[in-house]
Amino acid sequence: MNAQAEIDELQADVVIAGIGLGAIAAALAVVRAGRTAIMAGPESRIGGQVTAQLTAPLDEHPHIETTGCSASYRAFRDGVRGEYAGVANPGGGWVSRLCFEPLVGERVLATMLAPAIEAGRLTVVTRATPTGVDRSGDRAVAVRFRTPAGGLRLAGDIVIDATETGELLPLADVDWVVGSEGRDAFDEPHALPGGPDPSAEQSCTIVAALVRDEEPGAVGSPPEGYAELRDSQPFSLTLANDADHEHTFPFFDDRPAPGSFWSYRRVRDPRQVGAPDAAIVNWHGNDWYGTPLTADPERTDAAARRLAAAFVHWLRTEAPRDDRDGTGYPELRLAPEISGTPDGLAETPYVRESRRLASDQPVTEHDLAPRRGIARAAAFDDAVGIGWYHADLHPRVGGHVSVYAPTAPFQIPLRALVSGRDGAPVNLIAGAKNLAATQVAAAAYRVHHGEWAVGEAAGTLAAFAIERATTAVDAASDPTARVGLQVALLRAGIPIVWATDLGPTHRAFVAGSLLAAHGGLDTARLARLDLRPDDPADADAVEALTRAAATLAARFDLEAPAPPERAGASWADLALALADPILSAADDLAQREDLHRVTEMPSRHDHE
Repeated sequence: MNAQAEIDELQADVVIAGIGLGAIAAALAVVRAGRTAIMAGPESRIGGQVTAQLTAPLDEHPHIETTGCSASYRAFRDGVRGEYAGVANPGGGWVSRLCFEPLVGERVLATMLAPAIEAGRLTVVTRATPTGVDRSGDRAVAVRFRTPAGGLRLAGDIVIDATETGELLPLADVDWVVGSEGRDAFDEPHALPGGPDPSAEQSCTIVAALVRDEEPGAVGSPPEGYAELRDSQPFSLTLANDADHEHTFPFFDDRPAPGSFWSYRRVRDPRQVGAPDAAIVNWHGNDWYGTPLTADPERTDAAARRLAAAFVHWLRTEAPRDDRDGTGYPELRLAPEISGTPDGLAETPYVRESRRLASDQPVTEHDLAPRRGIARAAAFDDAVGIGWYHADLHPRVGGHVSVYAPTAPFQIPLRALVSGRDGAPVNLIAGAKNLAATQVAAAAYRVHHGEWAVGEAAGTLAAFAIERATTAVDAASDPTARVGLQVALLRAGIPIVWATDLGPTHRAFVAGSLLAAHGGLDTARLARLDLRPDDPADADAVEALTRAAATLAARFDLEAPAPPERAGASWADLALALADPILSAADDLAQREDLHRVTEMPSRHDHE
């Protein structure tokens, strides 16, 4: 990566604060759209959850191998497997279909960014901590950072906050929330009772990388405060989803389903990819929920590190053995060669909760909840991406129990990426876990593919706003612009509606997805995730697609298109015919606005 130590000011079309997964997805989207970007963050390496936080096993949904993600996220997954000569799950961990070493993930991500860096369209700055946001009127014009070399100012037309904890929100005077909104706010079943509790953040974790050697090693003395941490946590091999369901795992024995403690997040399986046998430890034993990360990051980091070291010592000395012959596994050791750090512990905490954009209408648990007879969560006609994961809340500060609430396959609404409130910069976009969602809902978006999807939508929005000579807020509030953005997303291989058999390579992906996102699914297709696009369209399908086409046509002041009178036409053929005038209108509008931009768009210097 470009250290840029000698430069104290840089400019690009888009400034991205953060170098994690959301930031990387945003950067790829910006440069793919022909714009330039700078991304900067405090870690020593790119990758966030996968690398600096060591949580390389990917938390994903059941359909991920074939659908439910963008083309660029799939390229990342394919790149990881390519590093292991095509082995499907190099770690063999049972938490994910794809468990791998953090350093391999970093290498793949760097390879994905390399062409843009080499072309001069992307600059990456590591070890840069945001300290301020410069504003001019209603715009953020630059972000200031502290680096080992001194100060750094990054200026751009659009600013994306893809930091791990929403660092730019307070710096830019944007209304934000953290912790629990409380059940009184939106009547969410799994929100904490009563009113808001900003201190009730989810736990964070200093993840440990361990290797299993052939022979036992010296375990050393217990870390300071070991006994108290062991007993108060308490350390065990038992996980509880709630008060009534718990399971105690064997350490290495994988015969009982779902598997062992060791293979839970194993990242290198020697039976598949050779020695060493390695795993990362992200368990309730090293979940820290004593202090909130956003309020006191240094104290929380230090406390979480002490807890992680203590838990590793317990694993080596006191954990129950599968053979019941004594306790502990001294053959385990912290593994710098896996973590990429000197001590085998993560460089930064694994972050489960960020500051979030405050909104009167955030995404809530209700929006993500399963619905009887309908295969998807609540529909958003401003959808800019998709995801699916349980609302997975780990213990929160104050000792509140974990939550693992079911969701249905859901969308990312555009309105969750910008603040419409007075005083907020109109060109600031949320690009990671900081979208406008409640604590419960954000717990479903926070995982790897969810953060990637939010970042990719943010980057596409940034490039779109620059191209149309508008702001992010105005693009989000303009019904016609929203359709144009959705077309741009779809053409980039980014799904905006759940359809397991209408992927980016299908001929009707753009047309069918656009219509489906605007009410184009008939009752039968609402009840299932597959659309069967190549089957003949029955009367209900024709009616739903025609109705959606009329809705979209009205956005461009077009007459409602009539369905082609062709007996036996497939759903895909019908979608292509109905969407054609709408896609043409979107392209014509883009060309007209491009001419307007060339003649009248102000430069960033006019705002400084």
